[in-house]
Amino acid sequence: MSGGPDAPRGPGEPWGGVRPFSIKTKLGALVVISVLITTGLMMIAMRTETELRFITVFSMIATLLITQFVAHSLTAPLDEMNTVARSISHGDYTRRVSENRRDELGNLAQTINVMADELEAQDRQRKELVANVSHELRTPIAGLRAVLENVVDGIAEADPETMRTALKQTERLGRLVETLLDLSRLDNGVVPLRKRRFEVWPYLSGVLKEANMVASARATMGSGGSHTRTDVHLHLDVSPPELTAHADPERIHQVVANLIDNAVKHSPPHGRVTVKARRGPLPESLRLEVLDEGPGIPRSEWHRVFERFNRGAVRRPHGPGSDGGTGLGLAIARWAVDLHGGRIGVAESERGCRILVTLPGEPSLPS
Repeated sequence: MSGGPDAPRGPGEPWGGVRPFSIKTKLGALVVISVLITTGLMMIAMRTETELRFITVFSMIATLLITQFVAHSLTAPLDEMNTVARSISHGDYTRRVSENRRDELGNLAQTINVMADELEAQDRQRKELVANVSHELRTPIAGLRAVLENVVDGIAEADPETMRTALKQTERLGRLVETLLDLSRLDNGVVPLRKRRFEVWPYLSGVLKEANMVASARATMGSGGSHTRTDVHLHLDVSPPELTAHADPERIHQVVANLIDNAVKHSPPHGRVTVKARRGPLPESLRLEVLDEGPGIPRSEWHRVFERFNRGAVRRPHGPGSDGGTGLGLAIARWAVDLHGGRIGVAESERGCRILVTLPGEPSLPS
């Protein structure tokens, strides 16, 4: 459905669907004006008995002046675009092209500006990614180095407690590298989807049991890291009990596990995290909700929740037993949902945070 007269236009899209001042129109007008000038001067010469050579000179001068004016109006924006494109090729993404034309060159200027905006955003994200990865890797490496240096220098003995501390840092480092590899695979589209039909209740029940077992094991080992809190109760709510879905169980496991991990980290002591599953509007589609009782997410931060390395702006968001995480879990959850063609986002909630996931299920058959 097309928009009204004030609807925004995309890059390359003509104003209002037409180009009233297109380059073809201007060139056509140039030819018509030149012919009219020459014809008019010829008629004046015939009536006033002016010599033909004077008329020819005047006609050539007038035509050249008009041609020069039109040529300048066409080449000036091209020179500006060339300057901006050269700046972009050298890594300067701050330059923009003036968008004060209503022809093909105006559409090209808008396209170049959109390209510059996207390149600037990608360059900023790349720099932030390098800085954040360097920071995340430096912390466990520094801890591990300190432990090993103490053992080598004889300050500490290689007893089980010291080795457990070193193991804690290596596990955290391994989890970070594994998470980065998962995210890289998702970005490059090399993670295939293996969709199948499965029963939701036993599947989610297994995911919750696994989360509890991993948390208990890590808490016993004192390894810290992802979801080590055992004081938070996980609750499963599936309706109807025989609910089924059509998706890739491995990828959905990543989604649910990361959402649970995030909810547990932000839960108050002895809090409750609820995982709800309901039937979606389409066959074998699924609606998943993960709710916690934590401080919640400010509405101004909703659009940044699933960005990489984003840990939120909530003061002291992590409960006891959490190291704060890497800020990549929710980014992986978003990409896994996107692979299914579904949607994930923060939803309204009276208390805590509520993440809503919608999976499309089986593709609808053409009628």
